[in-house]
Amino acid sequence: MRPYDPIAHALSINRRSFLTKSAYGLGSAAFAMLAAKSGFGDLQAAAFSKGVLQQPHLPVKAKRVIFLCMAGGPPHLELFDNKPVLKSLHGQPFPESFTKGKQIAQLQNAVLKARGGSFEFKKWGKSGMELTDIFPNIGSVADDLCVVRSLKTEQINHDTAHAFFNTGSIIKGRPSMGSWLLYGLGAETENLPGYIVLTSAGRTGLQPISSRQWSSGVLPSKFQGIQFQSKGEAVHYIGNPDGVCQSTQRQVIDEIRRLNGQLAEETVDPEIATRVAQYEMAFKMQSSVPELLDFKSESAKTLENYGIKEVGDGSFASNCLMARRLAERGVRMIQLYHRAWDLHGNLDNGMKMGAEDVDKATGALIRDLKERGMLDDTLILWGGEFGRTPMGQGTGRDHHIAGYSVFLAGGGIKAGTTYGATDELGYNAVENVVDVHDLHATMLALMGIDHHRLNVKYQGLDVRLTGIAGKVVKGIMA
Repeated sequence: MRPYDPIAHALSINRRSFLTKSAYGLGSAAFAMLAAKSGFGDLQAAAFSKGVLQQPHLPVKAKRVIFLCMAGGPPHLELFDNKPVLKSLHGQPFPESFTKGKQIAQLQNAVLKARGGSFEFKKWGKSGMELTDIFPNIGSVADDLCVVRSLKTEQINHDTAHAFFNTGSIIKGRPSMGSWLLYGLGAETENLPGYIVLTSAGRTGLQPISSRQWSSGVLPSKFQGIQFQSKGEAVHYIGNPDGVCQSTQRQVIDEIRRLNGQLAEETVDPEIATRVAQYEMAFKMQSSVPELLDFKSESAKTLENYGIKEVGDGSFASNCLMARRLAERGVRMIQLYHRAWDLHGNLDNGMKMGAEDVDKATGALIRDLKERGMLDDTLILWGGEFGRTPMGQGTGRDHHIAGYSVFLAGGGIKAGTTYGATDELGYNAVENVVDVHDLHATMLALMGIDHHRLNVKYQGLDVRLTGIAGKVVKGIMA
């Protein structure tokens, strides 16, 4: 499918009014030309499996992304970034030289005191990677991880920080990374949406998540993420009503496509193609979703490895197994949000509960993909929208943007390594600094995309995931 052309879409309204009143024949000719230019002349070709890139810009290392989003901001100082000097200062005034003039979320005008990490660190794997001891399962796959300890972001409040981490912008209407991937590469399945989102919640530290985080923004809405239900039926109303057989359903969809085709002859509107594709996808999902949700082929040992008490119970563990099954079936972007990390207070207990929720399933997902030969071309990202301060906030930590940690695995990542560093107190990223635009540029590069060359015209500007910034971080690529 050719790139979506919003200029033709915007101009079609006035153009259609003039041509309709002037001559139907001329109007039809003009529409045919514009539709061909926009790539929407053939509505059948508007299926979700098509991408705009005819061939990759770069060597393809990863075919799909699984983003394990730890909503709320997990503290790097408890998990990935051991700071003995900070521990030695625990309870003492935090040096003003670090914080003067810096953006702080809720600790303004408060007495800032250092808070050392609450848990012990140990060396894991042959690489000797230093990670927390409350993540034994993630630690067990340390040799498959690349921990970035020098990430920084620009937004210090949750919603805008999520928007920035997902879309590269806080401006509403920007496409999420999953939408960009689907737009550029399409999916490897025609029977499921190419971008699927699942959510789960911990027992504390909950932070709301807005559906705009998986929006397609200025791209046609057929590229947006589709949220599956984590508990119970993943997709509602997947079966036909009583008395409606599959052949009847097929006739209804064909007739709707014909009517939409007539509407498309009157206007250049990409949402018409979206509507057609949604009906087609819904029809195909009536067969594909029941098979997807049939976990009888999963052994009791697999369920135990993930820590699943009951399939479809809404847990992060169940969602991780679903993520593997979606990846096997050709879904391009799989995003799991786990809301458990907004720990302004009761940090120690919150961390233990959060670790119980995600550690076993994360380790199992990585091992499972590796055993199935899928880790090499599946890119995993684990992390939150920001980190937490090295200063205490009562019994917790505040939001922090100047330096924090995430990890990646699979998909062309240099395994068993750490990249970058924060200062001795874990406040500022100081070595091999990586910002969110750099992370996006690198992930796109691993998918075979030059981030400068995947864009769409909107209001006279080239809109892209990385905006005018971003550099590929070659130091984390194998």
